[in-house]
Amino acid sequence: MDQLSQNNSAKDPTGNDPKVRDPELIVEQAHLDHAYRRLEETRDEALKLQSMVEVGKGGTTQARYEREVIIGNIATRLEQLDIGSRSLCFGRIDQNEEFGGASYHIGRVAVSDENKDPLIVDWRAPIAESFYRATGRDPHGLVRRRHFISRGRVLLGLEDEFFGEAAGSNRVMVNGRELRGEGALIAALETSRSGQLSDIVGTIQAEQDEIIRAPLPGVLIVQGGPGTGKTVVALHRAAYLLYSHRFPLEGQGVLVVGPNRLFLGYIEQVLPSLGEAGIEMAVLSDLVPGVRVQGRDIPASGRIKGDLRMVNVIRRAVADRQRPLLEDLRVGYGRRYLRMTVAESEEIIRQARRRFRTHNAARSFVVRAVFETLAESHPDGPADPVEIRESLGDQEQVRAALLRMWPVLSPARLLHDLYGSPALIRSAGGSRLGDAERGAMFRPWEPNHDFSQRIWTVDDVPVLDEAFERLGPRPKFKKADDVRTYGHIVVDEAQDLSPMQLRMLTRRSLNGSMTIVGDIAQSTGAWAHANWSEILEHLPDRRPARRAELTVGYRIPGPTMDLAARVLRVAAPELDPPHAVRSDGDPPRFVSVTGVGGNSGDLNQPPRGLFEVAVAEAKAEQVRLGQGNVALVCATESYEALAVVLEASGVAYGRARRDGFDHPITLVPVSLVKGLEVDTTIVVEPGDIIERELQGARSLYVAVTRSTKRLVIVHAKPLPEFLVSDDAAAVAASVAEFQGAPTQMSMDDLLGDL
Repeated sequence: MDQLSQNNSAKDPTGNDPKVRDPELIVEQAHLDHAYRRLEETRDEALKLQSMVEVGKGGTTQARYEREVIIGNIATRLEQLDIGSRSLCFGRIDQNEEFGGASYHIGRVAVSDENKDPLIVDWRAPIAESFYRATGRDPHGLVRRRHFISRGRVLLGLEDEFFGEAAGSNRVMVNGRELRGEGALIAALETSRSGQLSDIVGTIQAEQDEIIRAPLPGVLIVQGGPGTGKTVVALHRAAYLLYSHRFPLEGQGVLVVGPNRLFLGYIEQVLPSLGEAGIEMAVLSDLVPGVRVQGRDIPASGRIKGDLRMVNVIRRAVADRQRPLLEDLRVGYGRRYLRMTVAESEEIIRQARRRFRTHNAARSFVVRAVFETLAESHPDGPADPVEIRESLGDQEQVRAALLRMWPVLSPARLLHDLYGSPALIRSAGGSRLGDAERGAMFRPWEPNHDFSQRIWTVDDVPVLDEAFERLGPRPKFKKADDVRTYGHIVVDEAQDLSPMQLRMLTRRSLNGSMTIVGDIAQSTGAWAHANWSEILEHLPDRRPARRAELTVGYRIPGPTMDLAARVLRVAAPELDPPHAVRSDGDPPRFVSVTGVGGNSGDLNQPPRGLFEVAVAEAKAEQVRLGQGNVALVCATESYEALAVVLEASGVAYGRARRDGFDHPITLVPVSLVKGLEVDTTIVVEPGDIIERELQGARSLYVAVTRSTKRLVIVHAKPLPEFLVSDDAAAVAASVAEFQGAPTQMSMDDLLGDL
């Protein structure tokens, strides 16, 4: 492929400033300085134009609309040009003569000079593809690829890769693939974590770029093990698709769905850093209007609420609220009586069901039909239905009849009534649900309840959504009840989604275009899936689904990945672990509490408890890191007890749900740590995680694959054999020993919706 030449670094061995030593660095810094000046001038021009447009007020409706559109476009452009303290440019490509012999600088956003010639090419532009794809076998028309190592606006170093006749024989290979920009990549990987995910736009590797630039239509499944960059690849793909398919995606919308709010907070800076602020990010509960969500159900309830049988349960529950009268309606009208028979009410309901797809859409038909029937029953001949409605519409008898026959229903009211009545559950469930499943759905009915204040669980969300699909918008709330669809949907950590949740996402896909990202080995919930085929059954099938796999692990050091591979043999033996780029690194450290005294290991001191040792290790790691963050990861049931010890120790720490990863030390239950990364992970009592969590071995796999630098395992119980041995027989015996019963409460039960 190439000859890697680290031309410059921040300081050479003699201590000389590289800007003085190397003219190449001076030339490139001058180009970047020019680009930064033009970026600022472009922003100033946009701000001036915005102020000019905002000056005028009034005018015709058309003029006001046009002004709002212009202001919106300017605001979008300003957001795209705002790169903060991030480096604008991260590399350059030099083409060979056959491809034109031109050079292009590749960066975060496009910047042009005063003559509109490109100073920086947007990383998503077609010409930039060769920066990510070029290899020795297929150089994509390049003779050189240059990587910049920068800190903000300051260029610290250059790294060149040569192709063709200029190339040497040196190659950096990982899992059969050439590693691009090794120096820049390793520098980025070794940077301390900030508590938020960073983009990888300057160090995207070829297998990642293939996924990012994959065609838009259809469903793309991306399997990626820990540290392969699947989350940032998915976010870069969202930014790339919106750039490449601005029309129609800007109007249709792009949606990114994460597993919880902690995760969304962790990734929220990536898309703005790529120049895209118009992509919507949400958890599933955000997609259902007018409901408040907190916590999860116990696994038994969550399992049934995620089952596709709930589709028919909801269909029947709605039908159960469309009821004929129990007896004829007889209502006074002046000196006469008007009537509607039970049979007539049955016919009205039958007609409404036949004519309308959703329940609430038929309400006006039912009301009109009731008053027409009453008008027809006038003893002196048919009366005017409008007059009858004006006269009798507020009478209690009539209102009660309409409420029984065809009430206006919100999803919240339907489920509140359904869950609170064993009789309604039995009727809606029929033979589809067993006694235990019906019991798992029951929730005591609350009289005089304000449905807007009802707290629902995460597991209720797809059931509420299914109810909305059957009910439709309420007549007076069509705008508030509107459900939006999207031109492309990106779903991260999709391996735990239930069939009902997947159905909910499919419903919001405008044309079946989706990117589904996850790791089957990290399926840990009530609906953990064994393979992607199970998930594809519930996704759009307008086009054949495509699959891609990320095989190279960039984040996790080799020694940690070796230990994780042993856990993977137990958690998901059919999957292969990622191939680690970073072969070096500190080996995982095991700390046994039994007989341990102080930090010095002085056995004359009395032994401390498990949690005290874990806290001491966290403090020591924080000192060792200097900068960066430490996560204390524990079983769900240990979370509050460990928090008490942290409080008593006086350690400044954060809780993941409340504070994100803004503190140097963060306490996080294993149920919430998926998808996140930290510098050092302290895993507290692996045996408890295996015994007490759903999919315990997979939960442990998640826990041990979060760190970018060091992993410490603190334990008082004997360790599972597969953590300390490669012996196959010992591992098999260990698996049987540590497959305990899962806990019946998840962390979300205790902490609420994230």
